[in-house]
Amino acid sequence: MNNLQHLKNRVPSIDILRGMVILLMLIDHVRERVFLHHQVGDPMNIDETGSALFFTRVLAHFCAPVFIFLTGVSAWLYANPSNKPPRDVQGFLLKRGLFIIFLEVTLVNFSWFGSYDALYLQVMWAIGLCMISLAVLSALPHKLIGVIGVSIIFGHNALDFVHFAPGEWGYSLWTILHDRGNLFVSEHFFIRVSYPTLPWIGVICLGYFIAPLFCAKVEANRRINTLLILGAFSLVALVVIRMINVYGEPVPWNTFDHWLLTLQSFINFTKYPPSLNFLLLTLGVAFVVLAMLEKFNSTKLHFLRHFGSAPMFFYLLHLYVLLVLYWVLVSIYGTNKGIYFGVDSVWQVWAISVSLGFVLYFPTKRFSNFKKTTQLKWVKYL
Repeated sequence: MNNLQHLKNRVPSIDILRGMVILLMLIDHVRERVFLHHQVGDPMNIDETGSALFFTRVLAHFCAPVFIFLTGVSAWLYANPSNKPPRDVQGFLLKRGLFIIFLEVTLVNFSWFGSYDALYLQVMWAIGLCMISLAVLSALPHKLIGVIGVSIIFGHNALDFVHFAPGEWGYSLWTILHDRGNLFVSEHFFIRVSYPTLPWIGVICLGYFIAPLFCAKVEANRRINTLLILGAFSLVALVVIRMINVYGEPVPWNTFDHWLLTLQSFINFTKYPPSLNFLLLTLGVAFVVLAMLEKFNSTKLHFLRHFGSAPMFFYLLHLYVLLVLYWVLVSIYGTNKGIYFGVDSVWQVWAISVSLGFVLYFPTKRFSNFKKTTQLKWVKYL
């Protein structure tokens, strides 16, 4: 298949949206490299987090939900290619999920610290487990997968009262599924789950369920209208649930003297694990953006498809570029912010991110084009 045919068979809005959140991810990871002396909690402390840093972090909230939702969409599209026989999605999801977890515990974990004194199980771990879970669930009727996904998304906060202490039966499983914590601790090494997986399984199931909207047989207007309805429902439900201030987010919102601080409190949602309100906001906006991308089909945004069609390549590349860049900056300027090297302002984080995005576009584009034409099977995992 030539490059043009491959592009026609892909859904542009999916790759463009994925490309958008990849660049948002880049901003957040630059922040974690050169602005870590201004720590942000989960959820953030409104009194200690400036508005520029707050909204920079909020933008990064869209990354994981969009990645995992679109992973579910892509899994269904892989299993049901246009004008071709169905493919085995279970084997593909299982192998790819295990491969992603392998990358998480090796290359990804090392890239954060430049050493291997601890193992943090983060977003790649969650995506890998979600893919393995979907491999199992994909044997169920399609509608049932949708019911499971929606039920997890709307119901998992009802389990917030369940906790296990280290050493108790069920602690390890619950740490993986719902509560952040350490799986293993010794004098020289520890393993910590940073991304509890249960809500993300709901998100990937939702993506798998909604995916038939993106098949070639569905008219564009129907897809756009359905996505707008889903987006409107999610955002209206968010406002209603948040106004009630009882369920959907462990931390209630408060009013402040300034409207901007009140808004920050209202949208200050828990990410680890993602609360119902967190998912309603991020997925609701994602539905609307997907619809708008298809409705207006701006060719000016098509450069984002290169980022979106080679996400794992970009993910690994940018992590190691940031690691080396940080080492270089420390060697030149030292640790000027306590134990860290850091910049003084959030705008500098954005400036570095824009510059890196421009530089990394070219190798990512080249790999994206290589991925579309190569016959090497292992490349599809990147």
